[in-house]
Amino acid sequence: MSLPASVDLNADLGESFGAWTMGDDDAMLARVSSANIACGFHAGDPLVMRRTVRRALAGGVALGAHPSFPDLQGFGRRRMDLAPDELEAMLIYQIGALQALAAAEGGRVRHVKPHGALSNLACADEALADTVARAVRALDRELVLLAPACSALARAGERAGLAVAHEIFADRAYRPDGQLVPRRQPGAMIHGAEACRAHVMAMLEAGALIAIDGQRLPTPIDSICVHGDGPDAVAAADAIRAGLAAAGVAVRAF
Repeated sequence: MSLPASVDLNADLGESFGAWTMGDDDAMLARVSSANIACGFHAGDPLVMRRTVRRALAGGVALGAHPSFPDLQGFGRRRMDLAPDELEAMLIYQIGALQALAAAEGGRVRHVKPHGALSNLACADEALADTVARAVRALDRELVLLAPACSALARAGERAGLAVAHEIFADRAYRPDGQLVPRRQPGAMIHGAEACRAHVMAMLEAGALIAIDGQRLPTPIDSICVHGDGPDAVAAADAIRAGLAAAGVAVRAF
């Protein structure tokens, strides 16, 4: 399969808050084309959000909201059972907060990417995925839903009439059903910049997710995620960009 002419490179950023610092946002903003900015429920605070928006806009990086379950202590990685109307309101609240800060800096939020446990659950649960897509659509039908490839969340976005960008992860392994290998299991994380590059390039060349058992799940690939909180994040982003450049693939926001 031929490689795409361009692909987006994104990272989850703005995850510091108060006196706590997470990741090297400035370095990542110099390397990515889209930033998913935490909205205060799993990380981030109003000042961090505004500063991240300002830096992203200065670097020509597209803005995205990164909403989550209300789980600051667990970094949004713990399962929560919320009523659909409560979750929908929480998502609108978080995305709307980032939209306001973006507007204050002369920019606008282009996409939404759910975080952590919310994303993982919505990738497998059609009803939860529909709630997420409904919240995005209720707020702004022009927002793009950045969703993991081959997921219920991507299908829900399409059902809702949203533009969907299909995402692969540079630093995570996949199960044969297309879901991520849970972090607590061996082999869940792809370690090292070169391993991340090889993982990404193999999937782009195949036009598919490649599971840990070698199975291939064909999918469009619009965006590549490098998690900004990982120790190899900057090196992985550099390696991936070098691999894309060598293959003639431009890095460009979707």
